[in-house]
Amino acid sequence: MQQVRQLLETKGRAVYSVAEDASVFEAIQQMSEKNVGALAVMKGSELVGIVSERDYARKVILQNRSSRDTPVAEIMTSSVISVALDATVDECMRLCTDGRLRHLPVLDAQRVVGMVSIGDLVKATIQEQQLTISQLEQYITG
Repeated sequence: MQQVRQLLETKGRAVYSVAEDASVFEAIQQMSEKNVGALAVMKGSELVGIVSERDYARKVILQNRSSRDTPVAEIMTSSVISVALDATVDECMRLCTDGRLRHLPVLDAQRVVGMVSIGDLVKATIQEQQLTISQLEQYITG
């Protein structure tokens, strides 16, 4: 079973983040530029939250707030569920499904070293299943 460590080696370890006092507009702008759906919210080197497009839709747009005047700290999810490098893809899928999450920060000794999305996990699962199918086909026809 593939671990998050291996997944990050393939997809990369880029971590896009924003300060908690940045405006929501700045966060959304960065998400658009980086083509990601969530950012780690950092206070120095400490992970204090995560802000996503879902947070923006539910806590800014639907509440008729201004994205330029609202700080990220007011809409971020502060009870962040994260995973370690040795977590398996299956464990991460379970966390995402049970918690209705789309993004999981990856921590190593309390330091953010990556971010995996539900899309990354689905892609890894499909690749693993394709490999298993291929091996079984070779065994059967072998």
